[in-house]
Amino acid sequence: MKTIRLLPLVALLSLFLMPGCSHCNRKADSLYQASTIDALLVGIYDGSTTFADLKRNGDFGIGTFDSLDGEMIALDGTFYQAKADGTVLPVADTARTPFAVVKFFAADVTLPLSTSPDLNSLMRQLDALLPTPNYFYAIRIEGIFPTIKVRNVPAQKKPYPGLAEAASRQAVFQYRAIPGTIVGFKTPGFAKGINLPGYHFHFISADRKSGGHLLDCRIDKADLSLDRALELRLALPDNAAFARGNLGQDHGRDLEKAER
Repeated sequence: MKTIRLLPLVALLSLFLMPGCSHCNRKADSLYQASTIDALLVGIYDGSTTFADLKRNGDFGIGTFDSLDGEMIALDGTFYQAKADGTVLPVADTARTPFAVVKFFAADVTLPLSTSPDLNSLMRQLDALLPTPNYFYAIRIEGIFPTIKVRNVPAQKKPYPGLAEAASRQAVFQYRAIPGTIVGFKTPGFAKGINLPGYHFHFISADRKSGGHLLDCRIDKADLSLDRALELRLALPDNAAFARGNLGQDHGRDLEKAER
């Protein structure tokens, strides 16, 4: 058993730390982000970036929609909207987002995950697998999940509340024995204010009929794929709300309420 557990770590270290071929295409190795998490926390929900723009910069990712209308999941080049009524819809190129992160996903390594009774256990397992916390990682987990708990936030009306208040109105859905994919990112601590430090996951079912922001899960058997990013490309909103926003403050408590 010890040999089996060590091999993935050796593979991770060699793939992530070796220079050259695993990351030859700079655009493919970049994260593209629309706006900042701090802007979302203070209620800047008007969409500033079209999904046509997002698709030109990634085929995998998470985010939200104009007026905070649900949760976005991008997987294999298709973008989905998980709404507060539980439905999941394809997204038109003309739709807009106030916050999203995407990447062209190309796994550096794929390996099986151990059993995790809940999301906290999963995050600890991922921490042990990553060779360093100082990079951005795109994370894809595929399997049949014994339990999944997700939330979707309904569209907000102006004047927009902050994200913590908006999230308090979330619709929560729980599923059992559901096949699907967890889509998300690990953000290093130094990027606080730009994105959510640590892990941020969304989920979509294999039949593309259920999904949302991941609140909890149990894993018995699943496959993990990791894709390290060496560049962050940030597109800031060009609007009055962002220009006037109370950004750069410590929103840690509101972030914990809204996203965890």
